[in-house]
Amino acid sequence: MSLMTKILSASTAMALAAGAAFADGHSAGPAIIYDLGGKFDKSFNESAYNGAQRWADENGESFSEFEITSDAQREQAIRRFAEDGNSPIVMAGFSWATALETAAPDYPDTDFVVIDVSWIDLPNVRAVGFKEQDGSYLVGLMAGAASETDTVSFVGGMDIPLIRRFACGYAQGVTAANEDATVIANMTGTTPAAWNDPVKGSELTLSQISQGSDVVFAAAGGTGVGVLQTAADEGILSIGVDANQNYLFPGQVLTSMLKRVDNVVYDSFSGTTDAGVVILGVAEGGVGVALDEFNEELVTEDMLAMVEEATASMAAGDLMVHDYMADESCPALEF
Repeated sequence: MSLMTKILSASTAMALAAGAAFADGHSAGPAIIYDLGGKFDKSFNESAYNGAQRWADENGESFSEFEITSDAQREQAIRRFAEDGNSPIVMAGFSWATALETAAPDYPDTDFVVIDVSWIDLPNVRAVGFKEQDGSYLVGLMAGAASETDTVSFVGGMDIPLIRRFACGYAQGVTAANEDATVIANMTGTTPAAWNDPVKGSELTLSQISQGSDVVFAAAGGTGVGVLQTAADEGILSIGVDANQNYLFPGQVLTSMLKRVDNVVYDSFSGTTDAGVVILGVAEGGVGVALDEFNEELVTEDMLAMVEEATASMAAGDLMVHDYMADESCPALEF
């Protein structure tokens, strides 16, 4: 089977005749539907794509994929792939929850996997969430140790509880490493457009720099590229998210908070689709920090020691980072 993936445009994906090529009942193979911002956002969606492509390369197989351009396409895209016989169908992003809860019961023989959703309870849905607060705490430790001004910052995408979870975990890590540190936090917007606005990300970063920030953590999808670019241009450190973004600006990105979306997609395509809610933290290799040749000169032995100690404590259950989504409060940051 060809390694070429079946890339579906918005028009062709919605126009295909249901199941015409799969009347014999054979599966069309796995499929992935990306969230707003596009599969090459250098962050969340791209990490999902990388996992799918790794599976295809290793197995000599192909997969179907689709990039939505509006929320109105969500349920339609799910149904299109299900009717075409694709399984599993993986959706990247919490915004898929409503459409999936509506569509999944109509396709009981199709396996669905949704990432960043931890509350769906359906017999054919695997809902995978992450302990973003733990990974954010780890990069916060590094930011607090690296800051020379005792001021660091955070730029979030859409102002939702999930992104506040990142910010809250980060602030806790910063203050654990440096009790005198100040954390500035700003969100890009309140609509999905906030995930793909690098200009606004740049503006927020410049404002934070004017307030003394010398390390900025971006959890904002495609908007984060503008944050990292501006940080590099202005000579401060940045922290990437989801995918390893260290390579984007070598020597300027302190680290990246890894959220192994790629592994979830890879494992799903490989057959790990048992229904239920799964939450991945450091113990499961779900979150962590990125260390490579692009940031090795920035990361000190003290930083590594702090990260290793905290990681071990989290895995053992001794270090419990407060989760903003548990009670919509944060002990280390005011929103």
